[in-house]
Amino acid sequence: MSDEINTTEEALGDDWGAALSEQAESGKKVGQLPVAEFDDLDDSAPPLEGEANLDVILDIPVTISMEIGRTKISIRNLLQLNQGSVVELDRLAGEPMDVLVNGTLVAHGEVVVVNEKFGIRLTDVISPAERVKKLK
Repeated sequence: MSDEINTTEEALGDDWGAALSEQAESGKKVGQLPVAEFDDLDDSAPPLEGEANLDVILDIPVTISMEIGRTKISIRNLLQLNQGSVVELDRLAGEPMDVLVNGTLVAHGEVVVVNEKFGIRLTDVISPAERVKKLK
């Protein structure tokens, strides 16, 4: 039985030896992966010069929301809320609302009514530099 095992191991060793010598003859180092070859990139697209092409992102949908205020209450008080309950918020009356795009503050504004519909008039737009600071 041990002779059969030794014969099998020798055959495997011979196969590996043949493969390694074949690889050495082809100029590849042992254990080295073949180098992938890629076609050259197409340089036909015009380079961007100073002005980015924003057309690519103009149709991406975003969620815009207005926040009038926030508060924290216990679950006990939450379960006691019913029709007519008043929830006190962390804002004063007349204070501007926050305008959020995908959860990021971008502006402040005040509520207006136009043609019997609510809207918001922007009173202060946050600069892109300030928005980046708040992300960090």
